[in-house]
Amino acid sequence: MSTPIFAACGVWQVGLGLYFVLLRPALLPEDARYIGASVVRINEVLPGIASWLRHVFTVMGGFMLASGVLTLVVALTLVAERRKGTGVVLLIAGLASVTTMSWTNFAIGSSFKWLLVAPPLLWVSGLSAYALEASTARR
Repeated sequence: MSTPIFAACGVWQVGLGLYFVLLRPALLPEDARYIGASVVRINEVLPGIASWLRHVFTVMGGFMLASGVLTLVVALTLVAERRKGTGVVLLIAGLASVTTMSWTNFAIGSSFKWLLVAPPLLWVSGLSAYALEASTARR
């Protein structure tokens, strides 16, 4: 069961990466709310910020996409093969990616914070399924 869960996590990360590369605006209303100024005011004070953030989000989205592709490959190969260390790699990857993202969105009061609880929960369910499968295989 862990293979399809981690495959879904990988597909989600690919989708999120594509969103950041192709669709995410430089400033969301929640970004301006967190900063404490309107988007218009931010652009007046920092006229190049939208262009700069477009580059930042392209790079960030590329890393998200790459992480998703790697997660998908791990899910479809190493998880099924039960290679030693795979569970630890998945734990670290989940903490560094979806858990950090979710935690940060809570820290900034994101409008999407509750929606972004789902990826870490899905990741934890994948880790739990992986551990259960490993213990069952040892018997």
